[in-house]
Amino acid sequence: MSTVLEQPKVSPVVGTTAPVAPVVALKRRTIDSVLIGFGVVAMAAFAVAGGLLMWGHNFSSDYVNRELSSQNISFPSADALVKGERADLVKFADQKVNTGKEAEAYASFINGHLAAIADGATYADLGKPESAAKADVAAAVKAGKTTEEVAALQAKADTITGQRNTMFKGETLRGLLLSAYAWSTVGTIAGYAAFGAFGAAAVMLVLVGLGLIHHRRTPRTT
Repeated sequence: MSTVLEQPKVSPVVGTTAPVAPVVALKRRTIDSVLIGFGVVAMAAFAVAGGLLMWGHNFSSDYVNRELSSQNISFPSADALVKGERADLVKFADQKVNTGKEAEAYASFINGHLAAIADGATYADLGKPESAAKADVAAAVKAGKTTEEVAALQAKADTITGQRNTMFKGETLRGLLLSAYAWSTVGTIAGYAAFGAFGAAAVMLVLVGLGLIHHRRTPRTT
């Protein structure tokens, strides 16, 4: 670092001088060194971030594929999908579900079936009707109703219970598939972010190289 002192300026009042603060000048090489150091740190940070993001992407992809493949879930044939009014899923016909996109599509397929089981009612919605139906059976038995009347009420209660059990299984599987789709989406985003981080690290590497060249060519006195 070099310090330049200016000559004191003569004040308008005769015989006095005004103090002048010293001017501090940084060498160009010093500035280059600081910028190069910052560039190296930034490059390392981007490279580490890229590596972690890529690891997250690979982990998510492998985990989703492994878990879905172990379930052995497959789409129906193209004819079955068309007959079931799911022509939008024909492109997945006869395929095994082992990717996030396929998991989302099969979850939609399940949702279509669930909507037709109890007129759109969910597992939670059927809780009160099931309890009420069972209460009706118990009340009919207590009141001494005929066997036919009790049987009819029991059949109604059994139907609602069966619907609720089916909804529980279907909603559970649908939720698991959508969770796999969510993890797959997060992994895809992490992959894109990893490439972005590696690109930024490459840019910083170039800038650091240019900075080193400039630092070398700059005279030590400047």
